[in-house]
This record gives sequence, C-alpha cells and structure tokens, in this order.
Amino acid sequence: MTEDDVLIIGSGIAALQFAVQLTDDVNVRILTKEKLRTANSYLAQGGIAAALGKTDHPGKHMIDTLEAGRFHNNQDVVHEVITAAPDLIKNLDRQGDIFDKNQKGEWLLGMEGAHSEKRIVHGGGDATGKNVMENLITRLKQRCNLSVEENCFAYELLLNTEQTRCIGVKAKTSAGTIQKFYGKHIIIATGGCGQLYTYTSNAKTVSGDGIAMAYLAGVEIVDMEFIQFHPTLLYINGETKGLISEAVRGEGAILVTDDGIPIMEGVHPLKDLGPRHVVSQRIYEYLKKGKQVYLDISTIDNFRKRFPSITSICEENGIQISNGKIPVAPGSHFLMGGIKTDLIGRSSIDGLYAIGESSCTGLHGANRLASNSLLEGLFQGEHLAKWINKTCKEPYEIERSPYNFVPKREKLVCLPDTQQIKDLMMERVGIVRDEVNLKKQQAWLNQFRAESIHLDTCSTEETTKVFMLCIAKLITDAALARTESRGGHFRSDYPREEDHQWLRKSIIHHYYQGMEKSNEHIETALAT
Repeated sequence: MTEDDVLIIGSGIAALQFAVQLTDDVNVRILTKEKLRTANSYLAQGGIAAALGKTDHPGKHMIDTLEAGRFHNNQDVVHEVITAAPDLIKNLDRQGDIFDKNQKGEWLLGMEGAHSEKRIVHGGGDATGKNVMENLITRLKQRCNLSVEENCFAYELLLNTEQTRCIGVKAKTSAGTIQKFYGKHIIIATGGCGQLYTYTSNAKTVSGDGIAMAYLAGVEIVDMEFIQFHPTLLYINGETKGLISEAVRGEGAILVTDDGIPIMEGVHPLKDLGPRHVVSQRIYEYLKKGKQVYLDISTIDNFRKRFPSITSICEENGIQISNGKIPVAPGSHFLMGGIKTDLIGRSSIDGLYAIGESSCTGLHGANRLASNSLLEGLFQGEHLAKWINKTCKEPYEIERSPYNFVPKREKLVCLPDTQQIKDLMMERVGIVRDEVNLKKQQAWLNQFRAESIHLDTCSTEETTKVFMLCIAKLITDAALARTESRGGHFRSDYPREEDHQWLRKSIIHHYYQGMEKSNEHIETALAT
C-alpha cells in the first residue's frame, strides 16, 4: 500500500501541467496505463488557441467557442478560460523553445475551422502536443517528491466507509498483481473514449477508463452524447491510419471528390473550415454512397516543411504528397462530456477531481472549437494546482479501511470482442444516429450488465472491455434521450436544434452501489 498527498491517474497535458505546478512539499504519484509518452496529448498536431494576433481579442475567441458549442457552453467557464489563454501561452513560452516563430520572434499563428481569426499557436509545424509534452516531462524530472508508475492500470476507485469521499484507487501492475494506492487528493486525467469507435484519431490507450471508474463509484457523468468526429483521418482500404490536422484546411486545402468537385460549396458559409460536425456529416454522406473524399493540398506551398508529421504518416502508408490529394474519412476525436466538475476540477464526490478531456466543465458545450483542448488542459492543470497548493497543507488523515462494494455477481457473462464493440458503436451511435439504431444498441449493451462485473477477477483486457461497455451505454442512453441535433450529436430523425426543450440542458448519469437509476435525470446544465 502506498500513500501520497496527490495521486494522478493519467499522463496527458492536463496531468503533467498540474504536476509541475505543485509545490515541492506536496508528495505526488502518477499512475499511467502505459508510458508517459503514449497519451493523446502527445499526438496533438494542430496547436493551442489563444487570442494573440494584432486584430484578435478574447471576446472574438469566446464568440467562436460558443458558436461551435451551439450555445450549450457554460459561459462563465468560457470567459475565464479564454481570457486566460494568452498569458498561459506566454508563460509556457518562457519555459523553452516550444512554439514556431518568424525571424522577428513573433508567433506564427494558424487558422482552423470555425475560428474567425488566425489564433492557433503551433510547435514543430504539426507536432505541438509532442513539443509541449516533452517540455513538461523535462520539468517533471526536476520535481522533488514525485514518482511515476508506468504500465499501471487503475481500475477501481476506493471510497471511505460513508461513501462520501474518494481516498484511493486499485490498480493492476505489469506483473498482474493488484495494488492499492491512497491519497488525499485523487485526480482523474485519463482522457476521453475515442477507442470506442472503429475509426479514431485517439491513442490506443484511450478507452474511457477514468470516466467509467468514476461512474461506477457514483460520480455524476454528464453530456456523454456529444462526441466530436474529426473530419479528416487518413483513410486507406477501409482503415484510418492517423490524423490529418484541421490546420491543413486552415492553410488552404479543400475537400473534393475523386473528380475534383468541392464538396463544401453551399453547405456552410465557412465552407471547408465550417464546424467539425458539419464537415464530418458531409464527408460521411459521400462515403455512405461509396464515393471517396480527398483533401486537395495542391495549393499549399512547402507542405513538407509546414506539416512534417503528416507527411511522414502519409508516406509511411503509401500516399505521395506530390500527388496533391490525401484520402480522408471522419473518425471519433474528442469527447465534450465526461465527469461533471466545476472549474477547479472538483467532482460530485469529495477528494476526487477530473481534469482534461475526462472532465466536463462546460467549456466546449456541444462541440469543441478546434485547438481549445490543449488550452483547457493547460488551464485546468494550473488552476487545480494553485488550489491544491493552498489546501494540501490542511491536516487530513487518510482512512485505511475503504468501503468495498461487492457486486451482485462475479464475471459470468462472455464479453464481446473489442472490435465488435467498436463497429457497432460506429454503425449505430456514430456520426448519424436515429431511434431505431440507438434502441438496437441499447438492447445489445444491456445484456452484458457490465456495471455489475467484479473487476478484481478480470484481466486488463477484460477490464478494458467492461469500461468500454459502460461508456458505450452512457453514450447510447444519452443519445437516445436527447431528441434533437446539436453539435456533435446528430439525429436524422430529429435533425434540428430544439432550443425550447434542450438549450443548455444536460443528461446526467448516476450509478449508486451497483444500482443504476431507471430514468435519466435531466436538469439545467452548467451554463445559464
């Protein structure tokens, strides 16, 4: 058994920003499912959004964020995060050579979809996530009182006897042994759930673990129907091979058919730089008809220099950049919902926090504005660290005999194949949804009763499947309940936004002591 002031589950940009901002007198332990560098943040290409341009202003950035989020956002959160963005970038820039600049030392600002100004700060061309993460990892190694447990799969939160406070987590080591970790503050920073879908830009480790753990512990989960599908993943022979950043369209690339016809003409005022859900749905329409869609990059000068990572991904998969066309398809990219938290990161259970994509503060609303995710991680990491630095000195004794809920049954159900979970989610709860398919998926998921499986008896692979089934059910149930289309949630049987019924209203999931409430609880969302 180990005991720390702060226990962090996950190792993305939010987790590491949080860790490096804590004072040296705070004992910190990071648990990561694989390695520090296998986090989603490390793969991020586009950049970080901040109003740094001469003609830009945080007010413009806020308007773009609200418009992309279809006004489902928490406006107070949007104001605080977006206003802080320029200083966050400037402070990070002082830590090292992270971002691309011109010869005058000015940031090279890029354009991405649904932005009204060039405001995307990037590093290494299209390797922003890697640049920021390497900087944070370097600073992490300089910290005192910090340890990192790699290949350590956290799978169950530990609560106190009264079930009112989170006091630790159970995890399986690489050797297969179960170990308990205790802490005064437990932080979930495990990212989203992109691996629930056949096509995704996400790292292989991102399957909703942290959100599922929180849900099974009785924490409130919100807005799970809002899944952002990135319009452009490299698509070859029915498989996606990697992300093609939105920044490529920001530099002038357009979406075309095999015979060169632009597909976004007349669809949205911003055409190829329209909101991601609009562009994804348009590409999806063509793919359903058996027509391939391409990114025409022929107008972009020095593509190799501007996008070295994308060039490598393409050439590794037999696509020659010199041909001027990249075959693309949409895939799951970002979860707007997650563990319901305030801006500090506090969840509905004391002692448990969530930051980054695993949390839902209301910043993104129904659809994330491009490049606001790394910004959110940086902000939340710093914001929570400041709060912990003040409160961690308060006396507190960790309870060593946690409450242990014994599920109704052991592992009796034969779990489905992982690929089947992905394929059925893509088919029935993907880019375009309807009642018939959602009810089919709901019935299929209910048969497994994943919430009541005793995880101590499961292998890591089986536990991952259980978490995937839990998250799939949350998404499916919420998508069925929301009878409108908004942001990342599109219902072909309810194709319009229904403001009178659904504007700023959220679907919140509860699960207590293994007994899920039979009815969804719908209440006014974080925004007002």
